[in-house]
Amino acid sequence: MLGSGAKAAKPSFVSYISPEEIHIKEPIEKEVNPRLLPGELLLCEANTVYKYIQEDGSNRGTYGKLVCTNFKIAFLDEDSASDDNEPQFKNKIVGENDITLQCVDQIYGVYDEKKKLLTGQLRKYPEKLIIYCKDLRVFHFCLRYTKEEEVKRIVSGIVHHSQTPKLLKRLFLFSYASAAPNNTDGRNQTVMFDTLEDWRDELERTKGNVKYKAVVTNEGYRVSEKLPLYFVVPICVSEESILKFQGRGIPIWCWSCHNGAALLKMSAFPKEQDDSTSQMQKAFLDGIYKTISKPPYELLKTDDLSSSLPSLQDIQTAYTRFKQLFLIDNSTDFWATDVKWFSLLESTNWLEIIRRFLKKAIEVAECLERQHTNVLLIEESATDLCCVISSLVQVMMDSYSRTKSGFQSLIQKEWVTGGHGFLDRCNHLHKTDKEEAPVFLLLLNCVWQLVQQYPPAFEFTETYLTVLSDSLYVPIFSTFFFNSQHQKDTNTTGESLKIQSGPFKFLTVWDWSVQFEPKAQALLSNPLYAEKPKPDKSQRKTTRFKHQRQLSLPLTQTKSSPKRGFFREETDHLIKNLLGKRIGKFINSSDEPHNSFREFYDSWHSKPVDYHGLLLPCIDGPEIKVWAQRYLRWIPEAQLHGGGTIATAAKILDLMEEVQSLQVKMDEEHSQAISRDVQAVPMLRNSARLSSLFPFALHQRQSIKPALPTSTWKDLEDEDDLVKRDDEFVDLTGDML
Repeated sequence: MLGSGAKAAKPSFVSYISPEEIHIKEPIEKEVNPRLLPGELLLCEANTVYKYIQEDGSNRGTYGKLVCTNFKIAFLDEDSASDDNEPQFKNKIVGENDITLQCVDQIYGVYDEKKKLLTGQLRKYPEKLIIYCKDLRVFHFCLRYTKEEEVKRIVSGIVHHSQTPKLLKRLFLFSYASAAPNNTDGRNQTVMFDTLEDWRDELERTKGNVKYKAVVTNEGYRVSEKLPLYFVVPICVSEESILKFQGRGIPIWCWSCHNGAALLKMSAFPKEQDDSTSQMQKAFLDGIYKTISKPPYELLKTDDLSSSLPSLQDIQTAYTRFKQLFLIDNSTDFWATDVKWFSLLESTNWLEIIRRFLKKAIEVAECLERQHTNVLLIEESATDLCCVISSLVQVMMDSYSRTKSGFQSLIQKEWVTGGHGFLDRCNHLHKTDKEEAPVFLLLLNCVWQLVQQYPPAFEFTETYLTVLSDSLYVPIFSTFFFNSQHQKDTNTTGESLKIQSGPFKFLTVWDWSVQFEPKAQALLSNPLYAEKPKPDKSQRKTTRFKHQRQLSLPLTQTKSSPKRGFFREETDHLIKNLLGKRIGKFINSSDEPHNSFREFYDSWHSKPVDYHGLLLPCIDGPEIKVWAQRYLRWIPEAQLHGGGTIATAAKILDLMEEVQSLQVKMDEEHSQAISRDVQAVPMLRNSARLSSLFPFALHQRQSIKPALPTSTWKDLEDEDDLVKRDDEFVDLTGDML
């Protein structure tokens, strides 16, 4: 091995074979064409495109065809023509080398080794194309060997169809809806909350029907286009009150606690009003508050989320910084940021925002659970921050919301029919960046914190949450592509969608059979879910589970780190493996909450956990973690082959299967049901070969294309740069030894 001061000799081998000759010697044996969905049209394509494989920082890769349709950007190579290398966890709609147009975040062109953001009309076309995706994939394409006319067509087509503003009806959602057969699975148990009966059933389930009523005042959207057709209000609220200010100033019911206390939300009046209007609105609100603050209603506590939580702009800014940590071009970039990982992570403020939303949800839960107080969440539109807090509170307090069907019904109730502007917040139409904010993604990040802290309490897995976050950008489902129920209804009944049997019904994302085969769907369900036991009269006391503490550093205020947010050097390795982060502000320090909150929080955490009762997340210091599976799944250097949580899960599942097989022999009556459970986890075999980021990174890939000949390397990257990288690698190895 060379010493740290020695320089590696420059490569002396020179190839006289041009890349074009290489391509001729290894032609694609058969024409590879994209698999098109109903309504999908091929818009442009380019041959002899070279896709880099950035797994080892080299310029390895493969030749193929780059195509753009009205649904996606796709790279097709020899492997695309066969099913031999298909991953076990395969999405039937979006392939491994597919990027839906809504999933494209930014596109860069490389001109003379300099990156430039591509938007609008292009005067000069790049020699390399880099596509950064909203699911954090990064694609590198070399166009140096592609015909000039094809380069112009494919680059212009990709930029135009993925980055320029478009009309709603131009989304692929409508093309697919008008062409695809409507044969979805009717056994979906998700409550859609689009009928009056759905709301009445929910009132009955939560025992809220004594004090609250479902109303039909907004039928025909005569109150407001932002409100759903049906919603729930206190019984004492009249129809005239609802109509007076287009639904503003009206407490709308979200959920009722077991003790009768209820969680409500309200759209606030605009702040800038003339005096007479303000006085009228104030008098109206005073009347509403007095009405719902006297018996039979509990005391009322109001919380203006706009002033007590980060703004949408703060959330967007934090996430924009945060995602840059994971949009890695190559191994060199990854290791360059590794040495300052914690300072970069803390500077984004993303984990701190997650902590603040979880803390707010705990405060609301305390009011409902311990103080028996109604909580009214107030926001300008009640469709952003209110959705996050109301959903978190229900996940924490209602075990039904921790089942798969219950969680899906919750999203339908609070987000889809609740009027969250998915179209604007996800910027699906690319009309303006000002409205964009990852509010729903923030909720999934918060729920993930609970899932990883209390796995047995949830029927679904982190893989379910990851796939759900990816589905935000798949425009064949209507779930995340409208701003309101009114917008969906008016476009569903449009003439362009009229077919012989009447207006078409859009697909819902909750039919997972559209995206995954049954074996893949099994990974969305938690086999270790502690299912709620049926009440047994002969045994009143139920089993209580012990609280499993997270492995982390003890928190102390006496010796704080001089650098805010850093861990001590001797514990960096341990915490880094846990992806933990020390929050500079402890909840009992600079932003000290009320003593009652701290008492409630500490009291709950001192007792055993009931996985079917109230769940409070741990929010102190390193308990707030990075969602590794979602954010690190495309970075090979971050994977532990044969390690991580999947290795532990595989061992437990093997033991479960052994127990189940023994039970089959002991009890023949239950053999069919148990055999189905055994088959539900067939993909966790050979756990030693699985990646810690399974199932998105399944195995150590062995089918990497051979390294390119020297002449091609010299074309793709300057020779001196290669030598410098060689030196850097040798120096690093020498230091480690």
